[in-house]
Amino acid sequence: MAKVLELLFENEEGKTVSYTLNDPIEPVNEADVNMAMDAVIEQHAFSSSGGEVIKKQSARIVERTVTEITLS
Repeated sequence: MAKVLELLFENEEGKTVSYTLNDPIEPVNEADVNMAMDAVIEQHAFSSSGGEVIKKQSARIVERTVTEITLS
């Protein structure tokens, strides 16, 4: 099962921008995620086609299961 930590921000155009981090440390520390997202905004660490990220929207763990199918 693949897990990612998905960080969602709002950019200057008001659009949602997401960044994903593979294999997050669990359990996820909510305070650390909040501080990291604040640092991204304060340091202008990321930008998008709609401008810099300016606001936190949400953060979440996303899991997906991949089952390989054998082809003959």
